[in-house]
Amino acid sequence: MTIKEAYESIESNYDNVLKRLGSEGMIKRFAVKFIDDPTFGELKNALAAGDGESAFRAAHTMKGICLNLGFDKLYEVSAALTEQLRGCKIAGSEVMYQQVVEQYDRLIAAIKAID
Repeated sequence: MTIKEAYESIESNYDNVLKRLGSEGMIKRFAVKFIDDPTFGELKNALAAGDGESAFRAAHTMKGICLNLGFDKLYEVSAALTEQLRGCKIAGSEVMYQQVVEQYDRLIAAIKAID
């Protein structure tokens, strides 16, 4: 799968990212690096530990990364989770966190399918 096809498979706007990053090579480079980004693990661990402050910070970081890389669907659910966690209160965040997990898994599968 090409990087453009990967973006299309996750319902993200490849052309917007291309304008921002300038080349397909740069997009692919950063997309592949996302697999090793620790932010999702930090979010998962913070929520499991009941650490609202760290969970908020991780969700906010994920939101920013996704915005920069044009991972639109994961950005949307990360932004919603960030707002849910604002004030560092975890209660009620379970449904939004599950949406983040679903979009994250979908994104990682698409990135791994890139040629």
